[in-house]
Amino acid sequence: MTLRAAVQMDPMDAINIQGDSSFYLMLKALERGYAIYHYDVRDLTWEAGRLTTKAHRVVEAKRVPGDHYTFGEPVTLDLGRDVDVVLMRQDPPFDLGYLTGTWLLERIANETLVVNDPVSVRNAPEKVFVLDFPEYMPPTMVTRDLDAVKDFQARYGAVVIKPLHGNGGKAVFRVDADGANLGALVELFGQVWPEPFMVQQFLPSVSKGDKRIVLIDGEFAGAINRKPGEGEFRSNLAVGGYAEAAGLTPREREICDVLGPRLKERGLLFVGIDVIGGEWLTEINVTSPTGIVAIDGFDGTDTAAMIWDAIERRIG
Repeated sequence: MTLRAAVQMDPMDAINIQGDSSFYLMLKALERGYAIYHYDVRDLTWEAGRLTTKAHRVVEAKRVPGDHYTFGEPVTLDLGRDVDVVLMRQDPPFDLGYLTGTWLLERIANETLVVNDPVSVRNAPEKVFVLDFPEYMPPTMVTRDLDAVKDFQARYGAVVIKPLHGNGGKAVFRVDADGANLGALVELFGQVWPEPFMVQQFLPSVSKGDKRIVLIDGEFAGAINRKPGEGEFRSNLAVGGYAEAAGLTPREREICDVLGPRLKERGLLFVGIDVIGGEWLTEINVTSPTGIVAIDGFDGTDTAAMIWDAIERRIG
């Protein structure tokens, strides 16, 4: 099948071409002979029932730093008529700009496949959707109340505090059992973010790794184990963590079996879930999941091809 795909993502100049999953998907698409277009969510325009955007055709993409892409002349695309699939791949923050993009893309759902489904992305942000599966989560609280956090820490000892709509390990703090700076940190979160924040029991097993597990259309596709760098407890690759090959524990397989049908039903075709210590589910990443480059590097698989195959089946 020959596809026409529009990729809604951040500017091409700023991406890490060695590990960026969106760029990796573009490389595979061009290899297959697909027509690929790049556009910015800020260029979406709705008028008289049509959703259009300024876009550039990606003529060439390659892993050459500083010369990794070539664009054609700018064009205006009708996203309902001119393409077969839209990949919604811009990074969070999950703010009103992001939400507005989902509202606009929702309006072409009867004409063009959008991956991941914008309605489900909007209704399933990473640290909120996961609350549907408390049996697999560590002790967790979502709040803005300092007294509630103090009570939680008194029961569970060391805790981790993180923004509800953050990404990449940014602004994730560990507070030890003595509660030093807890009040100041809760005050800071309350001033910076209007929404509640998440508090979880600190899991010492994070030293063994924070596993990123990728599911494609509800099926397990691969995993990497991310370990914290020197002097860190966060294992995100974006903050100095490193990756190693990984399989699944029995409990992780159980988690995948439970989540898979729910993801498929919601139109969440490319998802990355995070599991700490082989047993504790902490996030379900649906906005712009990553990790497939590292997975294929370790396993010799072709996850990008699996994703495009799943897209073809959905369209087909």
